[in-house]
Formats: sequence, C-alpha cells, structure tokens
Amino acid sequence: MEEPQRRIRAAHSESTITVYQAYSPEIGLPAVRDGRFPGAWKRDRMTWIKPSFLWMMYRCGWGTKAGQETVLAVEITRDGFDWALRHACLSSYAPGVHPDRATWQRQVKRAPTRVQWDPERDLRLQPLPYRSLQLGLSGEAARRYADEWTVTIRDMTPLAHEIHALVSSGDLDSAARLLPQESSYPLGDAGLAHLRG
Repeated sequence: MEEPQRRIRAAHSESTITVYQAYSPEIGLPAVRDGRFPGAWKRDRMTWIKPSFLWMMYRCGWGTKAGQETVLAVEITRDGFDWALRHACLSSYAPGVHPDRATWQRQVKRAPTRVQWDPERDLRLQPLPYRSLQLGLSGEAARRYADEWTVTIRDMTPLAHEIHALVSSGDLDSAARLLPQESSYPLGDAGLAHLRG
C-alpha cells in the first residue's frame, strides 16, 4: 500500500497515544521515576512531541546528542492529543491553507499548538519521501500535556541503544523487529484539513 504524503504514525490504544521526547538525565530520569515531568521541566516553553519513534531517533541521534541522552516514551490521552490537533496551526505559512501570510501570522501567535510535517526516517535515519507529524505545545497546551494528559513515562534509552547497535552492525531485520509498532492514528473528530500544509 502506498504511503500517504502526510500521516500520523504512532503507537496507540483505544484511549492513549505514545509520543517521544529526549532530555538530559536531569529531566528524563526524574520523569521516568515519578511518572510526571519534574519541576525543572519548563511549562512556559514550547515543547515538541513526536509520535514517530524513528523521527525521534533522527532528532536525538539514538540518544547520543548532548542534552538528549534520555529518550522518553510519553503515553498521553487521546483526548488530549486530539485537543492539541484541534487547536493547532501550521508552523509555517501554506498558500491554499491560509488566505494570506498575515492571517497565518495571527493564527500562529494565538494557537497553543503548532504542526510541522517532517520527512519520516528509515532505520539508517535517512529521509523517506513522506512525512510524519511533529507537534509543538506551548502555553496552555504544554501545561495540559505535563499535568493532565500524561498517563505514563517510560525510559526508551536502552531500546534506542540496542536498535542502534543492530543497525550499526548491519542487522536491519533484527533492528526492525524491535521497533515500536506504529500504525495510522485515527483522527476521528480531530480533523486535519487545516493542518495539511
């Protein structure tokens, strides 16, 4: 089956969706221990969540980049994720979606969430010809994410290192078997017509 140009690929259940982030151990380890983000986590800054595991691996270099050594799987409510999508604006101006650049600028200033479509990645972290979602949360959305939507936080760092080692040794089949099982996220009432870009 041919991949759509834009799709939310994610591990999800009937009530939750898993997104990924990477932090320094000072943030990541207390988050895993307590199941919630610590006080040092800045609720007033924009934070980007990625439903695609491999896109997160590209971003954090398999958990080797400075300040991104702890890879987190954050399971959040689908109600929260859908709220974020409904209140989102594209992170860049798209003719045909926005009537003009000024309208987009007003929307992006007001929106608590931003959608960005980035090339999905393969196991070698090379870009694929289709895109996956990255979702920026700020203000009310960031606070809700940290304090209301989060169900569990798991440390994915050992898995990231194991998959990376298999990829490095050329054993792509074994690496692929260890990947989180992601499928197309059913949008339901959330809709994405205003976020196609």
